[in-house]
Amino acid sequence: MKLDAAGRRVWLDPRDPTFFSDPYPAYHAIRVSTPVFWWEQYGHWCFARHADVNALLRDRRFGRQVLHVMSREELGWSEPAPHLAPVCAFERRSLLELEPPEHTRLRGLVNHAFLGRVIERLAPRIARIAHECIDAFEPCGEAELLSQFATPIPVVVIAEMLGVPTELGPQLVSWSHDMVAIYQARRDESIERRAADATLEFSAFVRDQLRAKRRAPAEDLLSALLAAGEQGQHLTEEELVSTTILLLNAGHEATVHAIGNGVHTALCHGMDASAWFTDPERAPAAVEELLRFDAPLHLFTRYCLEDAVVAGVALRRGESIGLLLGAANRDPERFPDPDRFDPARSPNPHLSFGAGIHFCVGAPLARLELRVALRVLFERLPRLRLAGPVRYRDAYHFRGLEALRVTW
Repeated sequence: MKLDAAGRRVWLDPRDPTFFSDPYPAYHAIRVSTPVFWWEQYGHWCFARHADVNALLRDRRFGRQVLHVMSREELGWSEPAPHLAPVCAFERRSLLELEPPEHTRLRGLVNHAFLGRVIERLAPRIARIAHECIDAFEPCGEAELLSQFATPIPVVVIAEMLGVPTELGPQLVSWSHDMVAIYQARRDESIERRAADATLEFSAFVRDQLRAKRRAPAEDLLSALLAAGEQGQHLTEEELVSTTILLLNAGHEATVHAIGNGVHTALCHGMDASAWFTDPERAPAAVEELLRFDAPLHLFTRYCLEDAVVAGVALRRGESIGLLLGAANRDPERFPDPDRFDPARSPNPHLSFGAGIHFCVGAPLARLELRVALRVLFERLPRLRLAGPVRYRDAYHFRGLEALRVTW
């Protein structure tokens, strides 16, 4: 890493193993030297302080899309490569990428399914899935928790919520991995083509599911979304497909690594995890601290929708900015002793789920899955320990382990 404090510039390769294995020392150095900086490798301004990131996530002058206020010509953008057409079509209708009023309409249709009081009813089912996973590997005395525990739980839960076959979980995960890889720092044409192929195949699968639900509606979210469209709430077929894919992807991708990172953190810091997660009074705070301490998403981008001056930087309409969630979560101005893992930390206003109108709609579900899954895991395996050193994936800004091998 090279810092130019006077010029407010940082040279830092997001694919450098020293960085993506442990980005927090770099975040601290940047925050001390130049907390608002031009990241040369990304080619845009980035913000590392909690106050700035929190404010910008809520600032309506910044959005997830920009083509509704500027043309590609005005932005100086060339047309996307033809092989990216399926990805672009998906993004144009994705809840994650839209701004009001389209965002408001689509989010309103799915929001009710993720309300806390609705989600809490899933706790017994999440516990059963966790027990089933552990039943399968407990006799072995060792396991790889990402594939055998952290992945099946959120995949099965979101598939059942939507009403799609849970036995297709491995295929859903494969499509999801290929699609989200396009947003990582290691993107190249081969990754783009796999993302496009996965988008087409995933879309075809969802269309088949929609046809089946039209013939035989059930008590699931996909049937509810179809009914909303038929009741005049203007939900098109393409919006249904994109929304379903987004929910399936987002419903497990980050949660897998939140569980993996959380177990790793608990084991590395000598946490009495069984006592914390079996105590309903203390477990919620412990979950929040796991999410703060090693979040699964570290960088979120926004477009500047109008000229603005932020933290002394003049931003032009159409510019991208980067919001460093992982850095904000370790800001000593907001979190005393931020590198100390403190499961009782309060208050804990971490930004791992974002903020503002794009605050993660699935946050109540992710919190519940973490709380229940970790309770069952450490109840069943109180002597759980790491089987050896771990390695983080070359996937900045999605932070997660390559594997999590444990014994007991």
